[in-house]
Amino acid sequence: MKTQFLFFISLLGTSLLLAQNTDSEQRFEHLDSVYIDAKVNISRKNSGKTVTVISKSVLDQHRGGSVAQILNEVAGFEINGSSSNNGQNLGYFVRGGKNRQVLILMDGVPLTDASQISNDYDLRLIPLDQVEKIEILKGASSVLYGSGAATAVINITTKGLSKKPVQLNVSTVLGTDRAAEDSNYSVQAITNHVNLSGSFGKITFGAELNHRFSDGLSAIAAPEGTEPFDADTFNAFHAKANIGIQINSNIALSQFVSGELLNSGFDDFSYSDAPHFSTSKQFRTGGHFEWKYKKGIYIFNDNFTILEREISSFYPAKYDSRSYTFDNYVQHVLGTELKVILGLNGNFSKMNSYTLPYGAQEFTQEVNNDLARMNNFDPYLNFLYTSSFGLTINTGVRMNIHSVYDTHWVYQVNPSYYVDLKNFGMKLMGSLSTAYITPSLYQIYDPLYGNQALDPEENTSVEVGIEFTNDSKARLSLIYFQRKEKQFIDFVLVDPDQYLYQYQNIGDDFNVSGLEVELAVPVLQKVLLNANYTYTYRDDRFAIRIPKHKVNVGLLYTPDIKTSLGVNYKYVSDREDTFFNSDTFASEKVSLHSYHLVDLTIDRKINNILTFFARVSNLFNTDFEELYRYQTKGRNAQLGVQLSL
Repeated sequence: MKTQFLFFISLLGTSLLLAQNTDSEQRFEHLDSVYIDAKVNISRKNSGKTVTVISKSVLDQHRGGSVAQILNEVAGFEINGSSSNNGQNLGYFVRGGKNRQVLILMDGVPLTDASQISNDYDLRLIPLDQVEKIEILKGASSVLYGSGAATAVINITTKGLSKKPVQLNVSTVLGTDRAAEDSNYSVQAITNHVNLSGSFGKITFGAELNHRFSDGLSAIAAPEGTEPFDADTFNAFHAKANIGIQINSNIALSQFVSGELLNSGFDDFSYSDAPHFSTSKQFRTGGHFEWKYKKGIYIFNDNFTILEREISSFYPAKYDSRSYTFDNYVQHVLGTELKVILGLNGNFSKMNSYTLPYGAQEFTQEVNNDLARMNNFDPYLNFLYTSSFGLTINTGVRMNIHSVYDTHWVYQVNPSYYVDLKNFGMKLMGSLSTAYITPSLYQIYDPLYGNQALDPEENTSVEVGIEFTNDSKARLSLIYFQRKEKQFIDFVLVDPDQYLYQYQNIGDDFNVSGLEVELAVPVLQKVLLNANYTYTYRDDRFAIRIPKHKVNVGLLYTPDIKTSLGVNYKYVSDREDTFFNSDTFASEKVSLHSYHLVDLTIDRKINNILTFFARVSNLFNTDFEELYRYQTKGRNAQLGVQLSL
C-alpha cells in the first residue's frame, strides 16, 4: 500500500503540471470566495482551511440518489450505510469520528434530533432535490458553530426562489433496486420532485413536494444458498413552503415551514428476516433576517423542530422531541484588514420516550420532558485579519453556558500564508482548535442507561497543510490532521453480574491522525479530473467500519454545453466490524473486505425546458459489505427526466 500511495501522489503532482484550460464546470467546485470557515466572505486564497463546495453539477449527477451518497465521495468522509438499503441507519465517520462529532446545518442553522442517542440528525430526512449546494468544513469548528462541530460542519443550502413571476420544475427518476446476486432488473425505485416558485414586487414565494420510494432490497442479506429475504420498503415524503420579503436595499427576511414523513422497513438484529419498520415524522419552521449597515451586516437565523419516531419490532418504542435553535451575529468591519464576528447561539431541547413492556397493551413512559430538557447560550467572538502581504489569521473563542454542566470554553487559531509564484500560487495552512460535544438527553436521562453526571466530550485538532493552484484553476492540496479526544462518552459495563450498562465519561484519551490529498484539474480539453485520497489511523477500539485507505476518482467529460458524461471510481480498504454472537452472548470482531466501485452518468439537455439523464451505479456488480451481514446495492440503473417551465 505504501507503493500505491506514493504512485497516487506522483499521479496527482504530474496531473497538476499538465493542466490545461477548459470551459467545463468543475465537479467539486473550489470557489474564488468561501464563507463557511469564517462566517465572512473571503477570497479562497485567504482561507486557512480546505473548504469543499459540492456544486449543482455534482448534485445533478446523482439525481434519484441521496445526500449521503454524495458526501461519501468527499475526502475524509465515510458515510457508512449510504450504499445499503435506503432505510439503513447512517454512520458519519469523518476523520475517524462518529455521528455526534459531525454538525449538520440547513441554510446556516444547526439541525439536531434531541431524541436520538447521539443527538445527531438523520440525513435521510433531507431530499436531494431540495439542495442547491453543500459546503463542508473539516476539523474542530465549535467557536463558530457550537456543539458537535468536532470533525466536520456540513452546511446544506436549499434551492433559492425564482426571480421570474412563476417558474415550475418537475422531475421523475425511475430505477432498479437490486442486490448483486439478484437477477431482477425491474423498476423498484422512484423519485418525484415538484417545485413552484416566483416573485412579484419585493415578495418571493416557493412550494415543493418530494417523494422517494424503493422496494427491492432487504436490510439483512440472506445466508448464502438460501432464498432472499423479503424486501424492506423505504418511503419518504417531503413538503415545504417559504416566502421572502426584500423590505429595502438593506433589510430582507424569509420564513419557511416544512414537513417530512419517513417509513422504512428493517430486519431483526439477530440477522433474521422480520417485518419490523420505523416511522419518523418531522415538522420544521424557521427563518432568516439580515440587515446591512454601513460597516457590516447583522444576521439572525432560527429553526424550530418537532420530531416523532416510532419503532415497531420485538421491542416497540416511541420517541418525540422539541428543539428550538437560533444563531444571531454581527459581521463588523474594523478596518481594511480586520473584521470581527460577535454572536450569540442558543438551543432549547426536550424529549419523551415510551416503551411497551412484554405482554402489555399500552406504552409506558420511560423519559419525561419535565426532566429531560436542557438549554444553552453560547456567546462567541471571532477575528479575521487579512494582510496585504498574504498572511491571514482567523482566531476566536466561544463560551458554552449549559443548564446541565459547568461553563465550557473553546478556541481556535488558524493562520495561513499565500505566496504568488507567477503562474502558481502556494498556500501554507495551519490550525489549532478545540470542540465540545454535548451529551444527549438520552445519555443523561434514560432511566436504565443515563447518567446525569456526564460532562461534554472535548476534542483538540491540529492541522497543517499546503495547497497549490495555477492559472487554469487546477488545485492540489495535502492536509495532515491529528485529533485528541478527551472525556469520551462510552457505553460502559458497570455490573457484569446484572449485565448492566451506563453512559460514562472515560479517563482514557484517544488519538486520530491522517492525511487527505485532493486534486481538481483539467487534464484534457473538456475533461476534468477530480480525485482524493484519505489515510485515517485511530485507536483500534474505535476504528470500527473506518477504512485506513480510501480513494475517490471522477472524470467529467463535457463535449458541448448541453451534454456531460461522468465516470466515478471508489476504493475502500479493509475494515473491522463487530457483531453480537447469540451463542456466546458476546460482541466479536470480524473483518470486512476491501472493494472497488465504478459508476457511470450521462446528462443531456434537449433545450431550455427538457433534460434527460441516466446513471448506472456499481457497473461491475461488485458484491461487498458496508456493515456485517447487511445487504448492499449491486448494479443498478436509473433513468430520469426534468421539465423546467
